[in-house]
Amino acid sequence: MKGIYEKGYEKPSPVQEEVIPIAIAGKDVIARAKNGTGKTGSFVIPVLEKVDFTQRYVQAVILVPTRELALQISSTIKELGKYLNVQCMITTGGTNLKDDIYRLYNPVQILVGTPGRVFDLANKGALDLSKCNMLILDEADKLLSQDFQSIVEDVISFLPNKKQIMLFSATFPLNVKSFKDKYLKNAVLKNLMEELTLLGITQYYTYLQEKLKLHCLHTLFQKLEINQAIIFCNTTKRVELLAKKITDMGFSCYYIHARMDQQDRNRVYHDFRHNACRCLVSSDLMTRGIDIPNVNVVINFDFPKTAETYLHRIGRSGRFGHLGIAISFITDDDVNNFYAIQKDLDTEIEAMPQNIDRTLYAI
Repeated sequence: MKGIYEKGYEKPSPVQEEVIPIAIAGKDVIARAKNGTGKTGSFVIPVLEKVDFTQRYVQAVILVPTRELALQISSTIKELGKYLNVQCMITTGGTNLKDDIYRLYNPVQILVGTPGRVFDLANKGALDLSKCNMLILDEADKLLSQDFQSIVEDVISFLPNKKQIMLFSATFPLNVKSFKDKYLKNAVLKNLMEELTLLGITQYYTYLQEKLKLHCLHTLFQKLEINQAIIFCNTTKRVELLAKKITDMGFSCYYIHARMDQQDRNRVYHDFRHNACRCLVSSDLMTRGIDIPNVNVVINFDFPKTAETYLHRIGRSGRFGHLGIAISFITDDDVNNFYAIQKDLDTEIEAMPQNIDRTLYAI
């Protein structure tokens, strides 16, 4: 496919090398791989290989937990399938349902969407999934959480008995295992986490009082060679407050969180991805598979509560083939989580040195 070379895919990443041949062969796949390892390409390429573009009906559904991830995957499909006349549609909550129904009158071969909206369309009879023989769950740990699992299973009920299911995630909690036992008894398992979990990412922490966080951030802005940085806060209120403080410091800054209008979120995501701004303050909305190629620094302004969130956050830097650093601000309240997360991930987060070697992240 010509589009693959134009996107700069010269050789497959480890996860692509493992998954693509199995997926093209039509087998069910469960792949455990970190964000930024080429995971999206490992299911988009087989989908493009297997879809019959002369047909008008939906042949592949890709379910994702967030609208932003749907936009990114759709963009990858269009780039890789540039010369294939591929008809790909995004459908997510927060947009007009009637508009989506009208769009389905046109040919759609690949549908990327959130579970609730895909179910709504199928349940209303607007979306025919009776010939859809491929289902992909990206960020499956989130999709199979209490929030989504029953809706995902409702979507599956509209698919034919004979279908291929592919599951991708960085973490595999118990709910994923029970889903596997029910729907993917003969799936091929690929665990690429040990090799890839923290590849290319140098992790640091700095221990400080809450009131000193802003001063420390200001110092980092002055000392680090930042291509682009994402700074994580634990609440939407703190996201907006911090973005204002950073702007007051004289640095250009965007912010994004789940309570913003969808149109505003799309604009921020698009502009940041296209380098309009160096710094983005975010809630955990931005941790799910979002690919911003130029991000080389991630800062946990607020330390996350779980290992899973930590892993997804720092997956923003050091994406496949690139280096990055992750710096976490630790207060007294974070100490227990800090040690628990290192233990869960079997990793060591080092104290931040006075001067950080630029070759770790700025090549």
